[in-house]
Amino acid sequence: MDIIKVFILAMTPIGELRAALPVALQHYKLGLPLAFAVSIIGNLVPVVAIVFLLNPVQRFLSRHSRLFAIFFEKLFARTRRKHSRRFERFEEMALISFVAIPLPVTGAWTGALASFVFGIPPRKAIPLIALGVTIAAVVVTLLTLGISGVWARVL
Repeated sequence: MDIIKVFILAMTPIGELRAALPVALQHYKLGLPLAFAVSIIGNLVPVVAIVFLLNPVQRFLSRHSRLFAIFFEKLFARTRRKHSRRFERFEEMALISFVAIPLPVTGAWTGALASFVFGIPPRKAIPLIALGVTIAAVVVTLLTLGISGVWARVL
């Protein structure tokens, strides 16, 4: 049951790895490999749905509502104008880094939204986001347990 709780927490946009991994390790006392795997997989489940569904949903809403069409047009124009030069230059590394930094307003959910806004195809975006999530998991684990704590749990 604890594994399911961690999995669901990792799926939430606020919980993600930043909360799920420390809860799994400190509160539920799950083993490091299990906590790591459950948190990463839980974090990636909604990402796959977001990456594959956002474009069809956006097209549907834009086609059927002038209000949504204007909203998406302005959102994309503003975001691309503000960030496209930096993002296009370092597209892959920018997405990985953005997801890997375990701070508020960064992470897999926001990375999935960024990949949609910047037009990164799902087959390219998902592995990049997964790599960022894995890096974030390592960072969160080190922040939660410290280097000696990780070493003790691995051995």
